[in-house]
Amino acid sequence: MPMNEEPKWYILHTYSGYEAMVKDSLEKLIENNNLGDYIVDLKIPMEQVVEEKNGKLKVVERKLLPCYVFIKMIYTNQIWYYVTSTRGVTGFCGPQGRPIPMKQEEIRKMKLEAPTVEDIFQEGDMVSIEDGPLKGFTGTVKAVNQSAQKATVSTTMFGRTTDVEVEFIQIQKMDATVEETATEEGENA
Repeated sequence: MPMNEEPKWYILHTYSGYEAMVKDSLEKLIENNNLGDYIVDLKIPMEQVVEEKNGKLKVVERKLLPCYVFIKMIYTNQIWYYVTSTRGVTGFCGPQGRPIPMKQEEIRKMKLEAPTVEDIFQEGDMVSIEDGPLKGFTGTVKAVNQSAQKATVSTTMFGRTTDVEVEFIQIQKMDATVEETATEEGENA
């Protein structure tokens, strides 16, 4: 394995309904050809959705992006050949079928990797919610659950203070200058 290269996430396009088969075939390819150092991870992003079937509500998993498989690998021409020759793969997303690595922001939004939390949140921290249905709201951390990587944040919605539980990956500490500005605005009002 080239020691100077880090594996990066790429996007594979597949035929409709072939995502799981492509993932299984690539896992067998990795095992049979000893490519574990080059192809590090494969993901099919899924979401849980509540559907009504025969009058009953059921939670089902649905593909977030049908026809796509995400692959973390070190790009070489040989690996490109192995992957694109896999049954069900139509090619990489990129110009002329050559892969372009995903940006860190795209990886974070797709939740392809477990979050590495740079900031350790503490009670009383001012945070902004960066992802999810409460995106754009700000609040104060009321409780922290390190093992679950979640925090309870007190935020104001519709004129009422409400506590919500969010994942660490969804929040970001606010700068001291933002906190001071918010405090000053509150005092001046």
